[in-house]
Amino acid sequence: MGLTIHYNGKFNPSSSLKNMIEEVKDIAEIYNWKYHIYETEFPVNSLGKEIYDGKIYGIHIIAPNCEPLYLTFLSNGRMADEMGLKLWGNATDPKEKSFLFMLFTKTQFGGSEIHKLIIHLLKYLKEKYFAELNVVDEGKYWETGDERLLDEIFARYNKFFDAVETALNTIPLNQNESYEDYFKRILKIINKKK
Repeated sequence: MGLTIHYNGKFNPSSSLKNMIEEVKDIAEIYNWKYHIYETEFPVNSLGKEIYDGKIYGIHIIAPNCEPLYLTFLSNGRMADEMGLKLWGNATDPKEKSFLFMLFTKTQFGGSEIHKLIIHLLKYLKEKYFAELNVVDEGKYWETGDERLLDEIFARYNKFFDAVETALNTIPLNQNESYEDYFKRILKIINKKK
């Protein structure tokens, strides 16, 4: 839970994965963000195929207090990450298989400035390296570019987290109350105070 950017896409076959990795690595180093590089070149004639080889290609970066931003792909050029590949890489059910291609990064605790940087990076990479990139931004910045709206949404999320933290610190768990019932009770109290 927390403000998140959801995304999926496909690498552009006429672009260079090595160049994208190098550019993203340079950006990570400028901001002193951690990064990890995976395979740097797709196998010959692998892009656009249905099958993939089970390896991850690309780079992920980690901005402060954020989850990793995976700019990573399967050998066929579809975006995926390590965990998705482990969990859904061998799935045969189409719905389960679709989870393989759903990526996200939570920026809630990184703040709106880092959120904006990540959105700008995705927009830049979309134009230069992606055949397709779909983004759903819970902060609405991808869609609107509205900094004020983004700040309002961050403030709303922060207020909610503060209310939950206060409730957890001040409202005790009742004897014989399940954790599920406890959290339902806390949420009711928070909603009443709204």
